[in-house]
Amino acid sequence: MKILMLTWEYPPRVVGGIARVVYDLSRTLIKDGHDVTVVTYKDGDAPYFEDDKGVKVYRVDNYMINPNNFIDWIMQLNFNLIAKANEIIAEQGNFDVIHAHDWLVAYAAKTLKNSYNIPIVATIHATESGRNSGIHDETQRYINDTEWMLTYEASEVIVNSNYMKNELQRLFGLPYEKINVVPNGVNLSLFNGIERDYTFRRRFAMDNEKIILFMGRLVYEKGVQHLISAMPKILNGYHDSKLVICGKGGMLDELKELANNLGIGNKVYFAGYMNGKDVQKMYKAADIAVFPSTYEPFGIVALEAMLSENPIVVSDIGGLNEIVQHRENGMKAYCGNPNSIADSILELLYDHKLCADITKKAKNKVRNEYNWNKIAQDTHFTYQKAICQSMAEKQKRELEQERAKKTKKTIKGDNEITNLLNFRKRHQAYA
Repeated sequence: MKILMLTWEYPPRVVGGIARVVYDLSRTLIKDGHDVTVVTYKDGDAPYFEDDKGVKVYRVDNYMINPNNFIDWIMQLNFNLIAKANEIIAEQGNFDVIHAHDWLVAYAAKTLKNSYNIPIVATIHATESGRNSGIHDETQRYINDTEWMLTYEASEVIVNSNYMKNELQRLFGLPYEKINVVPNGVNLSLFNGIERDYTFRRRFAMDNEKIILFMGRLVYEKGVQHLISAMPKILNGYHDSKLVICGKGGMLDELKELANNLGIGNKVYFAGYMNGKDVQKMYKAADIAVFPSTYEPFGIVALEAMLSENPIVVSDIGGLNEIVQHRENGMKAYCGNPNSIADSILELLYDHKLCADITKKAKNKVRNEYNWNKIAQDTHFTYQKAICQSMAEKQKRELEQERAKKTKKTIKGDNEITNLLNFRKRHQAYA
């Protein structure tokens, strides 16, 4: 199968979770014998074209014109994605399916679908309404409407959790059978050969301190503000603990101020953005990983932490709520509740047997349920559904056109007979 992936991020450009999903999914589909082409945005010194272990990656610049806002920037990017896809199709032939990742590539996907009659499979990784707890301004409304348009144009829609399936059905009124739940996965060999590096660990905490780790973007929906607010209670119960926050985002200054106002500035370390091996080393250095999101469609970071043999604490919301079973393969806390977060963390700090049981079961669950081989097969099945549906719709249109031609021909014949009869009547009357 020839597959065209459209995405605004692909390594080395990593903005959120989309880049990792497209990267791992594409490489697994290649192993299954498919032909995968990715068209994405060129960031920094990344090459315009590369063969990434079989995945053909084409990158495009945005226009030199400075856009008025982010929406204009995205629209300009879509024009260039279309232009590059046109070049590829002219050189290499048509694709069987377009896999569009989120609203950011919606207009490119729609245009290519209509130009070449290629079915779209759309993955909605998150919604604008979910990220912002509703739609509050015109920019958010535009993004929300674009998400609806992409799901409407797509033959099949993929989401990564049942929570997201319910959200899309509620927001956009999609038929339930059109929404396919295919979870995200994690590279099972991610931590092979990675052990705890004490020299690396001492950059963030002393040997006697337990590292409580947060890994993610510093934005409101990731809930790190609630984790910082939980630290006074945690420190009161377990003084030798240290919160290490890895990530970047618009809330950085606000979060630092919150820690200082709570009087725990010396117990909260902002490590900045991490990538590559440092991420793996950080997971191995930590003692507990916490993901206190207020909105989380899935939560790949939770899978990474589980695979690294870190006990985890998550909010009881979204995809995280489906991944974790309380006190079985992780701990849950009430969403947005610092007191509940502190209680779950303290229980793990005190109960070593509970930690050992949780980490063992969590790692087994990731290996069995969230491996990319299974996910790629489920995604391929969704592609097949989309192609079959597209072919059925095409046959239906052709049949309707044929019926219309026959009807037109019949009406024309009836009119000729009527005219002949009228002529005979007039002739007889004249005679």
